[in-house]
Amino acid sequence: MNTNTKSGDGSSKARGMVLAAGRGLVLVVVSLPPAILGFCLSIVSMALIPIGVGVFTTPYVVKGVRAFADRRRALTEQWGGVRIPSAYRPLPESANPWTRTYALLRDPATWRDLRWLQVDMTAGFVTALLPAVLVLYPLEGFALAAGLWRTMTAGPYGEYGPYWYGFVPVSGQASALAAAALGAVLLIVAHRYAVSALQVHFDLTRAVLSPGQGELAERVRVLTETRRDAVDTSAAELRRIERDLHDGAQARLVAMGMDLGTIEVLVEKDPEQAKRLLAQARQSSAEALTELRELVRGIHPPVLAERGLGDAVRALALRLPVATEVTVELPGRADAPVESAAYFAVSEVLTNAVKHSGADRIWVDLHHADEGGAMLRISVTDNGRGGAAIGAGSGLAGVERRLGTFDGVLAVSSPAGGPTMVTMEIPCALS
Repeated sequence: MNTNTKSGDGSSKARGMVLAAGRGLVLVVVSLPPAILGFCLSIVSMALIPIGVGVFTTPYVVKGVRAFADRRRALTEQWGGVRIPSAYRPLPESANPWTRTYALLRDPATWRDLRWLQVDMTAGFVTALLPAVLVLYPLEGFALAAGLWRTMTAGPYGEYGPYWYGFVPVSGQASALAAAALGAVLLIVAHRYAVSALQVHFDLTRAVLSPGQGELAERVRVLTETRRDAVDTSAAELRRIERDLHDGAQARLVAMGMDLGTIEVLVEKDPEQAKRLLAQARQSSAEALTELRELVRGIHPPVLAERGLGDAVRALALRLPVATEVTVELPGRADAPVESAAYFAVSEVLTNAVKHSGADRIWVDLHHADEGGAMLRISVTDNGRGGAAIGAGSGLAGVERRLGTFDGVLAVSSPAGGPTMVTMEIPCALS
């Protein structure tokens, strides 16, 4: 029984050794060129910021570096069981390139990625290559003992002395056997330490790529604020629903009940008056039902639940007094809370555009992008007078708080004279 157990452990270790060597070799071959390219492009692009060129190139370069870093985070978790959290600040989709570049330069994660690229090209390269060397280098020692030493010491090599395998000078069969013995020792070391050596690479990646305590504290602060805003918004929404029910449908239902009581008294004494009151009660019930439907639509529109965000926004646009064009490119549906937040955010932005912009045309674009992380992007553009801004008490400030609950961001470009473009981003995956 013990023999079988040891045999199973040995074969498992052998498989782990070969797998570690293969994965390390893949990391070296596949990751080193992108790391060098990403680091060089980042340095050059940031150096060109003062003359204006880097303002346009830096956001694209940083997005590429972040995508590469996220891919390495996924490999580190998949192959090494080491989870590395991503703490990038949302990248604003502003029409002003200076705004986007400045936001990137203020993000500590940008500089952390640059430090990681340097480490990955040096110490990371060595720690990834070591398991492959420990596994593959012994094969050369065995090949020398099998007769390869004659080829390696003949011809031009023979003129300059023996062929060195590690610290063993190979010039004959005896020294070739010594090289094979050294290869066997290295293979034993690989059998025991190859997996651990690759794990050092993953631990090093985590040490450099993980966010610092300050970033995590900032993240907690932002989440606390957005949670508080979400609670306040929910409480205000409940108060609105209660007020609408009390002042609208409830009042009509009470009046209808009083009319029905009067009808009971008049049905035999004054049938004509009873008929008039019945017609009035019927009208009141229809109005109450309409108000309830509007109230339900304000809580969660039926078309949103049944048809999804794209069709709900299209239905919303049809009710506007301004010509509105809606473009939708959504291959699936987001979670219900995200769809609801996005719908009401679009509704608020469209309402502001109709009331305040003086526009005669509005364009709405909804699409989902996977580069740099799954993201729902919505833009609302109008040809109005411009001048919109995010400020306390404005509808856009409420939209920003609503999106912040889902780590979403809001960017507004509205120069005097127009046009106005409001861009919203919400991190989410589609089903």
